[in-house]
Amino acid sequence: MSLVWNSLLLVIAGVLLLRIAGRKSISQMTLAQTVVMISIGSIIIQPIIETSVWRTLVASAIFIGTLIIMEYLQLKFNIVEKFITGKSKVIIENGSVNVENLKKLRFTVDQLEMRLRQLGITKIADVKVATLEPNGQIGYELIDDAKPLTVGEFKKIMTNYSPKVNNENIFSEIEEGHSKQNPDYLQ
Repeated sequence: MSLVWNSLLLVIAGVLLLRIAGRKSISQMTLAQTVVMISIGSIIIQPIIETSVWRTLVASAIFIGTLIIMEYLQLKFNIVEKFITGKSKVIIENGSVNVENLKKLRFTVDQLEMRLRQLGITKIADVKVATLEPNGQIGYELIDDAKPLTVGEFKKIMTNYSPKVNNENIFSEIEEGHSKQNPDYLQ
């Protein structure tokens, strides 16, 4: 029974340590952060694997079971989801950086600018709202003037400003100037 409690304690301690460590996913971590995370994982599992393979398998099953239960509880209870996963934090509002939230997230303006450039955004002023998601990704909405033109909007423009094109065959001039019969060399 001690194994079960130790495993549960280690899972909960691991989640708390990783929540304290921050929101960046593995692909966004620096080398030092990656080493620290791997070390935490090794330290957490070390007390369990020292004695036997069966203990390790049982502990692994308990870890997976705990993970499944935690995911289920996150689906059922919003407070559990907020505690374990966290919520999105606004980092840009109406083209201005929310410095206070960046400080809380330990995220520099340079890091923000780099990530925005990776998303194809060159000016912070073009961003209506941006959030740092719990998975470390940036979610954003551009201001209307910075949004790309969609096919639907293009069709609407073409309908409103060029109704003649939509109602007649634009190749009629070509067809009228040539006979409908194919040339001899094509027959």
